[in-house]
Amino acid sequence: MSIPPDPCPPPYADGPDLRHHGDAEVRDDGAELVDLAVNVRADTPPSWLRERLAASLAGLAAYPDGRAARAAVAERHGLPVERVLLTAGAAEAFVLLARALKVRHPVVVHPQFTEPEAALRDAGHSVGRVLLRAADGFRLDPAAVPEDADLVVVGNPTNPTSVLHPADTVAALARPGRTLVVDEAFMDAVPGERESLAERTDVPGLVVLRSLTKTWGLAGLRVGYVLAAPETVAELARAQPLWPVSTPALVAAEACVSPRALAEAAHAAHHTAADRERLVAGLAAFADAGVSVAGPAEGPFVLVRLPGAHEVRRRLRALGYAVRRGDTFPGLGEEWLRLAVRDRATVDGFLTALGAALHTAPAAAPAPRGARQGTALHATTDPATPAAE
Repeated sequence: MSIPPDPCPPPYADGPDLRHHGDAEVRDDGAELVDLAVNVRADTPPSWLRERLAASLAGLAAYPDGRAARAAVAERHGLPVERVLLTAGAAEAFVLLARALKVRHPVVVHPQFTEPEAALRDAGHSVGRVLLRAADGFRLDPAAVPEDADLVVVGNPTNPTSVLHPADTVAALARPGRTLVVDEAFMDAVPGERESLAERTDVPGLVVLRSLTKTWGLAGLRVGYVLAAPETVAELARAQPLWPVSTPALVAAEACVSPRALAEAAHAAHHTAADRERLVAGLAAFADAGVSVAGPAEGPFVLVRLPGAHEVRRRLRALGYAVRRGDTFPGLGEEWLRLAVRDRATVDGFLTALGAALHTAPAAAPAPRGARQGTALHATTDPATPAAE
């Protein structure tokens, strides 16, 4: 079988490429592949949200006014508005934290999303790493974090491991004089958002980051927010440019935190959990081939370990599927792949392709089309008619 060129070469000699992200798998010659590499829900934005975004274009002549969106986010979490900062996606928040806060010993808990460390390094910081172990299920051990760390970054649920850490375990990282940054970009994909710290005001130095791009398919719009103490919010806001969030993004933020939109997201989270169980069960059938799943997985993606993962990923591309390489995450190696959770039909097609890719001369496998950019949206209900739980 002819294997296409790898669009993502091995990591640089000095360590993992922290700027590599899943979208590299589906650009250029990967644009027609079935996308299990990017953790954005499929069939999004839903029609009701696209209509609201389209209507917002009539107001582009005016400068953005974020007051209504900020108040809506505050109400969604039961917090005062002074504890909310709107950002151009969670990625901007990482840059603001790295540049605005005066820290001496930042530490990032890995494996996790690499942008926080990249932003800290770009800002001139020397970054410490705490590497969680596969043998421990990538579970968080607060005692592993150095006591002198004055900024700690951890994801929950963590990308790429899909581990959901207990809220009390994460909160145990807090210390006087320490900023504790918890990336909850995927928390709204967890049924009930259990283990979230978003509404906690009793944890010293807590900063919670949220993204609206994953669940609502708004990666191209860039919208997220920070929840933190008012003095931290004010410090980060001073580092932002004027009008950092566009009018359409503000409209999206206000719409996506409405009670009826939250009901739709909660409904989709339950479906995602069911589809994830199907994927994990299907992967278990390949245990004899050395395939194992980190877990228990709780996010809209799973982390898989298998022999020859780099070559298997290339074979999957030839069979029509894009998956995320794992070796660009500190703490992982070439034997790891991350798979986004998809709808049942896409999962079944992928498992067929994986079975073929695990053999030396894989046969052609059917590749369902139209599963681009994320977990399938099973209920694209208008918030006016929220789906039942």
